Amino acid sequence: MSSKRPARDTGKLGGLFLGGAGGRLLPASVPLRWFAAAAFFHLWAWLALALAVPTWPQWHGGLGWPLAALHALTLGTLVASAIGASLQLLPVASRQPVRWPRLAGWLWWPFVGGLALLLLGMGLARPPWLAAGAAVLLAVLAAWGLLLALNLRGARGMPGVQAHGWIALTALVLLGASAASLALLWLGRPLLAPDRARALHLASGLFGLMSMLVFGLAAILLPMFALAKVPPDRQQLGGAAAGGLALALAAAAALLPGSDTALLALRALALAAAAAAFGVHWHAMRRVLASGMRRELGRTARLLRLSWAMAAVALALAAARLALQAAAPGGGAEPSALTDALGTLFVVAAVPGWLLGFLFAILQRILPFLASMHAARQRPRPPTPSALTLDAALAWHERGHFAALALLVPAVLDRSGPWLALAAAAGGAGALAFCVFFVVLCARLLRAGRAAGATSSGAPRARGPA
Repeated sequence: MSSKRPARDTGKLGGLFLGGAGGRLLPASVPLRWFAAAAFFHLWAWLALALAVPTWPQWHGGLGWPLAALHALTLGTLVASAIGASLQLLPVASRQPVRWPRLAGWLWWPFVGGLALLLLGMGLARPPWLAAGAAVLLAVLAAWGLLLALNLRGARGMPGVQAHGWIALTALVLLGASAASLALLWLGRPLLAPDRARALHLASGLFGLMSMLVFGLAAILLPMFALAKVPPDRQQLGGAAAGGLALALAAAAALLPGSDTALLALRALALAAAAAAFGVHWHAMRRVLASGMRRELGRTARLLRLSWAMAAVALALAAARLALQAAAPGGGAEPSALTDALGTLFVVAAVPGWLLGFLFAILQRILPFLASMHAARQRPRPPTPSALTLDAALAWHERGHFAALALLVPAVLDRSGPWLALAAAAGGAGALAFCVFFVVLCARLLRAGRAAGATSSGAPRARGPA
């Protein structure tokens, strides 16, 4: 009889960090206002895209409603959601109290005001408005970066999440520098060459900040949803190392002097490292979904699979664009119609395809869950997440999201205003449905709070001893 004992599986089960989480929750109004901003600016983005229809065939970059629509999605939806999630979920996951909760709530006001000014400055081609809004937003993002850094510094037992978070913070610094340079460019005082500033802005924003936050937070959230084990720390750290290398190479290509050939080589290496980081994330999350005790995630799983497919498409489009630039005379310094179309398709695949697909897969799960946790602080038997969810609205949002993605492809390839109008209508309908879901969620949470108050006030008082 063998004396060897079977090796124990030391993987951590997702959701274990929720023990005692009620004491680490912010007031419900703080994270919910950030998610409300994300839902509103998502709808605003599709409305801005509808305004872009008349000038779409002639637009090839620069100020205008297409640029405003893009930033409504990136800043208004993605960054606002990232702020709300990081302020609430990271303190819960790292088992430490929330720092400066009043500041976390107060930052919402200048963020929304500054973003509205920035978007109007882009859409109406008013550079002073754009610069003023950008200055406000940079101050808000700096304060959020400080809150995030303090939380990451105090976190314990989650090295993979911490590593992704620190890389995202580094990207936030590069994003701020490139944003300042682009704002000054429209005022006639550029800090960096326009092409380099745009390349750094794209790499640090879409991949460095948002994708690193997605990769890090996914290691907490998906195991919790699927009731699965958290990916091993070594795997998470390997993905973070590849992501950090991609960010460093992309920054070097944007900031260092060199020939066009050398810069294209650096960008190709950065793209390869980014693909490796995504590959590690995709492999880990597939194993989480396959091994979890909760196999049927329905709409969440469909949106996740779509987002991963769109991330792979975005990487392929970026590689094709780099190959065309390398083959063109002069290293592709002058963009062609094909490279321009590939660049626009890359943005479509990366933003509404990959990042928004992942975000809405998570939000439709985490928002009812957070609302239920807040309701549990008010009554012993709170409503379940499913009782707080208007499922029909989420179904309509999914249909609108899928249709808008499909319609954006001919809108880009044909430079067609009618196709863009159809895409804006489908995306706007989906965004409106998600707003309805969010409003109903908040209304049901308020109703649960009132019911708990009425129950406690009407309960008979216990009598003392005779």
